[in-house]
Amino acid sequence: MVSELDSFLAKGKRKKLIEKLRGKGIKDEAVLEAMNKVPRHVFMDNAFLHHAYQDKAFPISAGQTISQPYTVAFQTELLQVKKRDKVLEIGTGSGYQAAILAEMGARVYSIERQKELFQKAQKTLHKLDYDIHFFFGDGHEGKPQYGPYNAILITAATGEIPENLLEQLKPGGCLVAPVGQSGNQVMTRISKSETGEYEKTNHGMFVFVPMLRGTVNDK
Repeated sequence: MVSELDSFLAKGKRKKLIEKLRGKGIKDEAVLEAMNKVPRHVFMDNAFLHHAYQDKAFPISAGQTISQPYTVAFQTELLQVKKRDKVLEIGTGSGYQAAILAEMGARVYSIERQKELFQKAQKTLHKLDYDIHFFFGDGHEGKPQYGPYNAILITAATGEIPENLLEQLKPGGCLVAPVGQSGNQVMTRISKSETGEYEKTNHGMFVFVPMLRGTVNDK
């Protein structure tokens, strides 16, 4: 199905984008290969099709954005995803990040609080034949009944990491999130040792929309 929604022009633009990401320091070939395969333009409104392979964030529905490709690549690289890993994503958004994880062979569980985005992402990823487990709800709660997870990715700015998300991490796993208030956030990686201890490392400044509580049902 991906081939029917793709084009030679889009594939050529993706290859150029991948070279840009390499030039910016992305080294994980599995991440780059996945991003070279996933047609980003399918996740964007028609008005922005010609912008799809620029290394920029762009508006999507419900006042949200599809993240800059470099940011997606950077966060995914920090996750160190392996095939068959169980990954929890907090904030489905357009579904693009979930598609990258699925393309890498991960089993993806994704939570979205905006009903409009939740429904739209489901349709898009179904068209692309990606098998994602979708949930409409508050990402702060996670999904403990499907855990523990090898990796957890938060795609919105959080003032602090919810403790119950850390508890849903499998020993040996990691959580990646932009931590901070409005403005700039620090990309943070928290790894969980086999004995349950946490180690935090910081990986530069980024800008994300805030991680909010509750759900939004109306358009």
